[in-house]
Order: sequence, then structure tokens, then C-alpha cells
Amino acid sequence: MTTVYDFEALQIDGKTLPLDQFKGQVLLIVNTASACGFTPQFAGLETLHQQFGGQGLTVLGFPCNQFGAQDSGSNAEIADFCQLNYGVTFAMMSKIDVNGATAHPLYQWLSEEARGLLGSKSIKWNFTKFLVGKDGAVLKRYAPTDTPQSLAKDIEEALAA
Repeated sequence: MTTVYDFEALQIDGKTLPLDQFKGQVLLIVNTASACGFTPQFAGLETLHQQFGGQGLTVLGFPCNQFGAQDSGSNAEIADFCQLNYGVTFAMMSKIDVNGATAHPLYQWLSEEARGLLGSKSIKWNFTKFLVGKDGAVLKRYAPTDTPQSLAKDIEEALAA
């Protein structure tokens, strides 16, 4: 069976990050954008990171420019934007595609494991969120309109499992 631990990603600084280093932790994986109506969710994601990080939550942000070209900057520009505007300290990854033939393998798997509205696999917009349990299996997919704060109860349950 495939789990999140079978994947790796590039960090925003270009270093490889094997996701198996998060075994036993709860992951919140989010495709982000710097110029989106949902961009203020960076603050809420950082709050979740601060609130639950010590209990075993890891937030991973994946910049994506596939929706309205709302993250057109370089990885360095995105990192600076997140730090300067939202004080982001959670892990930001290198920019990826989340849909189509060039979608990152992690996102191909996530969208298959937890389908969206009406069984859709494709990611509809920025700030779609995936909650992954301690066993590496996807627990739930959240819409861009679901605020980070609204995920707190599910995160607490995943951490307690």
C-alpha cells in the first residue's frame, strides 16, 4: 500500500525532503499561492503550525502557479513573501504543479486518495488542504474555502489517534 512516506519533495531551497522523515506525525499538506484571495490563510496555517507543531503536526506548503498565475515568483521570492508578510516558519516546498501531466507524484496520489466534490480528482484552486494521519494515509481533503482554524478539531483527533 502506498503512503505519503513513499514520496519526496524539494524544499523551497532546492534540497530534497524525503517524507518518510515524518513517520508517526500528522501532516497538513496545502497548495499555496502568494496573490490569491485565500493567501491570508498563510496566517492561519502558521497558527496551526505553532499550536500543534509540538504535538506532532507538520504543515507543508506547496506553491503552485496553475490557478490564475497567482504564484508567478521564483522560489526565493515566494519564501521571502511568506516570511515577510505572514511570518511563515512551517516548511515551504519548491513550486510544483498539482494537476495534469506534470503534476507532482505526491499530488497525483493525494488527489486519488481523497477526491473532491462529486468524486473529482483534480485540485480546483489554491489552498486545497489534505490531512494525513500518523500512518501516512490520507484522512480528509478540504476545500480552499475551509479555513485553517476550521481544521483544528480534525487535527486534534488525528494527533490523538
